[in-house]
Amino acid sequence: MNEDYYQNLTILIVDDEASWLRALGLAIERNLGARVVTCQDSRAVLALLEEQQIDLVILDITMPYLSGDELLTQLKEKFPQLPAIMTTGLVQVELAVKCMRLGAFDYYVKTTEVSRILNGIRKALELVRLQNENQLLRDRFLKDDIEHQQLFSDLTSQNKKMRAIFQYIEAIAPGQEPVLILGESGTGKELIARAIHRIGHADGPWVAVNAAGLDDNVFSDTLFGHCKGAFTGADQDRPGMIEQAAGGLLFLDEIGDLSMASQVKLLRLLQEGEYYPLGSDKPKQHNTRFVFATNRDLSAMQKKGEFRTDLYYRLRAYRVALPPLRERLDDLPLLVEKFVNEAAESLSREGLRYDPQLISLLQRYRFPGNVRELRSMLFEAASLAKSDRINASLFNALLGDQLSGSDDEASYAVDQDIETIQFPRHLPTLKQAADLLVEEAMQRADGNQTRAAKMLGISRPALSKRLKNLS
Repeated sequence: MNEDYYQNLTILIVDDEASWLRALGLAIERNLGARVVTCQDSRAVLALLEEQQIDLVILDITMPYLSGDELLTQLKEKFPQLPAIMTTGLVQVELAVKCMRLGAFDYYVKTTEVSRILNGIRKALELVRLQNENQLLRDRFLKDDIEHQQLFSDLTSQNKKMRAIFQYIEAIAPGQEPVLILGESGTGKELIARAIHRIGHADGPWVAVNAAGLDDNVFSDTLFGHCKGAFTGADQDRPGMIEQAAGGLLFLDEIGDLSMASQVKLLRLLQEGEYYPLGSDKPKQHNTRFVFATNRDLSAMQKKGEFRTDLYYRLRAYRVALPPLRERLDDLPLLVEKFVNEAAESLSREGLRYDPQLISLLQRYRFPGNVRELRSMLFEAASLAKSDRINASLFNALLGDQLSGSDDEASYAVDQDIETIQFPRHLPTLKQAADLLVEEAMQRADGNQTRAAKMLGISRPALSKRLKNLS
């Protein structure tokens, strides 16, 4: 967990030994940076907790007035969510078991080496953080509300899956844990990362790095920076992207392309919260939120040994899987409207509109390039349109035979100008012509009424009625 997280927390130490209070308090402040409040009288603890926000309490077991286990019982009744760590000068197994049953997070014997107690504090506070974030997530989904709707404006959507993702992002954005965004190319991974930055880290910088094609040396220099003289040409110190993103967010795209050596360095960065600039033997602590993205299957890669398993599971804590456009086709009308307006503004073609039939046509396309492809497609169509309307027929050349369905259906969907019909000398009646059209459509659709109805531009019940009335 990022060390800056502790600076906003307050830890209460309750012990009748003034020397131990000073020693442990200084260790916590120096190593964690958390604010420390001390108390030598166990009778004053409950009143103190009523007066100020305490995030964790450390209780000595053997104290005058109220013993640690007695005080723990009262704390759990009035402040059940407050984590408590017990300390004692002697090994007392039965008392330790009793405290754990009463709800203590952990139990430690006082020693001059306090590193174990510090690790216990970190674990307790990490558990509390996760519990708070889980509660926030539950509250978000129960409310079914998006608080920062305007910050998702670049991700135009009314799709249920996307809406759930927006709620999830709102819940995890203020934290410091890394986020992994998965999704095919063009689904909007960077836009999600920008939303996390705007919601949780808007006061800090935004820095983006594409890891594709970076060998280990370039990766290390890019992220960690270097010291003067680290290599030939390094004539001065250069801060890396991590330092440039301090207090803000660093977005690392294409993480699936990292070499094994780079993965080891990234794992150390995430686990230890520190890194080494090239040419330096002194570690630096980071104050940066990390968001990673990839269009590759990291699960399959780690099973094949192409991606470190420990790094894979370290990244899984907060994971966002973006659906491809073909799984959110209900967003097509919104997206088409948005991109046509953007194209009209870009091309200075005020009043540019699109044929409503275009939506049904696009719903039959797989969109391998997802939203990015749709945008490019509409911009190209806008530049080719000879009038103030983007006709569906323009997409015939763009999509070719990539549409689902038969050629006859595609022909009906994209052709706005019907080919010239050669009429016989004696014109048929309207009913005769309609019957002939119905018969021809059924023949071309191989008897499939749904497809035939699409060709004719009528509903299936209307076609069934006409078939019954054929003379």
